[in-house]
Amino acid sequence: MQELKALVTEIPDFPKPGILFRDISPLLRHHFEATVGALDALFAEVEWNEVEVVAGVESRGFILAAALAERRGKGFVPIRKKGKLPPPVIDVAYDLEYGSGILEMQTGQGRLLLVDDVLATGGTLGASVALSGRAGYAVHGIGVLIDLGLVPGFRCGDFEPRSVIQYG
Repeated sequence: MQELKALVTEIPDFPKPGILFRDISPLLRHHFEATVGALDALFAEVEWNEVEVVAGVESRGFILAAALAERRGKGFVPIRKKGKLPPPVIDVAYDLEYGSGILEMQTGQGRLLLVDDVLATGGTLGASVALSGRAGYAVHGIGVLIDLGLVPGFRCGDFEPRSVIQYG
């Protein structure tokens, strides 16, 4: 995983002063298949067999979740910022490390794995788990590409997010 971690670029003061942004673009450009493979390996074969869909959190989580869904023959469900999905949608407000927002998801059903790019404070992931349940889905696991280590022992309901790259 060190090879993958080495391709994550740190951008200080983006998108706001005091934030250290982790840019995964070089990682995806040079090692996309290995990155998706590492995320896939976070879950055992039996876990993959138990789910029907992979949900991705806007926007970099879309890239990863959609690739995993294609790789595993599963459906893909987007979790988007307010106003980006056609109605009807379910929404949830949340706080993140540099503000707040509203996430939306269309209703559905089935068992899903939730995928995002970065676990920072846990606000987005926590909101996504709550939103998925309210929208009719049962979350069966959470995977992130990067865990910044800002919240040791973080859990979303019954789940501790699994990560490929860890900081902290």
